[in-house]
Amino acid sequence: MDKPVIVTVDDDPGVSRAVARDLRRRYGQQYRIVRAETASQGIEAVKEMRLRGDDVAAILADYRMPQMNGVQFLEAAMDMYPYARRVLLTAYADTDAAIQAINVVDLDHYLLKPWDPPEEKFYPVIDEQLDAWHRSDRQVRPELVVVGDRWSATSYQVRDFLARNQVPYQWMLADHPEATQLIAAAGQSCRLPLVVTADGTTLESPDQAMLAEAVGLPTIPATDFYDLIVAGGGPAGLGAAVYGASEGLRTVLVESLATGGQAGQSSRIENYLGFPDGVSGGQLADRARRQATKFGAELLTARKVSLLAPRGQARVVGFEDGGEIAAHAVILATGVSYRRLAAPGVDDFVGQGVYYGAALTEAPSCADSEVCVVGAANSAGQAAVYLAGFASRVHLLVRGDGLEASMSHYLIEQIQAIPNIEVHVQTQVTAAHGDGHLERLTVSTKGEERDIDTDWMFVFIGAEPFTDWLDDIVERDAKGFVLTGPDLVQGGKRPRNWTARREPYFLETNVPGVFAAGDVRADSIKRVASAVGEGAMAVSLVHRYLEKQ
Repeated sequence: MDKPVIVTVDDDPGVSRAVARDLRRRYGQQYRIVRAETASQGIEAVKEMRLRGDDVAAILADYRMPQMNGVQFLEAAMDMYPYARRVLLTAYADTDAAIQAINVVDLDHYLLKPWDPPEEKFYPVIDEQLDAWHRSDRQVRPELVVVGDRWSATSYQVRDFLARNQVPYQWMLADHPEATQLIAAAGQSCRLPLVVTADGTTLESPDQAMLAEAVGLPTIPATDFYDLIVAGGGPAGLGAAVYGASEGLRTVLVESLATGGQAGQSSRIENYLGFPDGVSGGQLADRARRQATKFGAELLTARKVSLLAPRGQARVVGFEDGGEIAAHAVILATGVSYRRLAAPGVDDFVGQGVYYGAALTEAPSCADSEVCVVGAANSAGQAAVYLAGFASRVHLLVRGDGLEASMSHYLIEQIQAIPNIEVHVQTQVTAAHGDGHLERLTVSTKGEERDIDTDWMFVFIGAEPFTDWLDDIVERDAKGFVLTGPDLVQGGKRPRNWTARREPYFLETNVPGVFAAGDVRADSIKRVASAVGEGAMAVSLVHRYLEKQ
């Protein structure tokens, strides 16, 4: 079998030779190194390789090239080799180019020149990219097809589930000629949305469990007893799964919708350690998910937890759709959901123009439209910045006097620099109107009402923890957040139902062996980094708990 190819393009002959030399020195035995000194040479070389059927593992392109810059080159090469890893070579002054490349071509890495010595600054990066390329599934498969109505809430739910679980699909409106043929084949009385799988199986208005089974997402636990159950797949849950599995605990993570949680819906997280140019929530969640499974963690999707019960030394978790699993310890990382907007008419249009969270699947449909974003925290700011790239105008509706109290400074600066984002302070939505979908909002600014014509409203207000299922087993505060550690022993009292002689560990609930991490925990810091840290800390406390048993 022919060797896979690494392509390098740089218009500086000296740099071009140096890159190729370093690549051949390390990778010449396993890969063919193709060097081009102009962008046009590189494009022709990539076209020839595509025609010959060569496999390209990685493409390294210099940013500053006269015919087309490195971002444009990588964008053109993507059409021919979408699975090749993309690396941009930049000077220290070109970091803006890297940010542009991340947004345009979903850049995998950028390298600052020079990188002497290569053993420290060059080879580790290329090793990581080639390893990721080998792990990727490069087989081209027929796409899943989803047929539905534009303003159907159930159609949106299907598309959102597939997108957040990174399942590729083709979306067709029901009146599309090809869609009408699929509907006819399924039977004119079929219920939309209609999902047609690659093997021709049809699903009518499927729920999440049916979708998960159809696309091969694991939903059935491999056994009925584990060392550790993690309830929730946001940053805290993924962090716990990675550290639990990597430290030898048989770990299962249970998630009702998709890994990543609210953070997974973010278009760009820019203040997470180790990602100076930002990372999308989907990318971060995908990396964490792959990392967890690499260490042996089991991930269950479309299973909603509905019961927690201590039974002797075991901790049992039950599912809403039936069945249960048990473990020595449990980490609660179910996170929070956005609070519902209490204004007349809003509930009528959920999934039909009103969306709670980023709803990134809808962003392209917002092109040249007026969009409203409700909220003043980072999630609302990130959504406003992202949607501004599609919409003609984004109205950021803020109930308070400004953004400074709840939004990071870097986001405020970005919003101020984007001309088509308009911030409305002391503003609340008082009503929603439309016929079959959202068409108009009534808002009140300092007591004065007016209408905004819009088909789109994205809501990011407050946080409600998913803890009702815990009943009276686990102690919570007045808002439903889980109490842990010191909060349980204030005033010298013992926690309710506490059976151990010791006091609860820092992240431990009033049930020994049951811990809480991330946003679901009372008084937690609502940031991705702190949630991941709490997930890791909870695992260390699980080890301490197990050692005492």
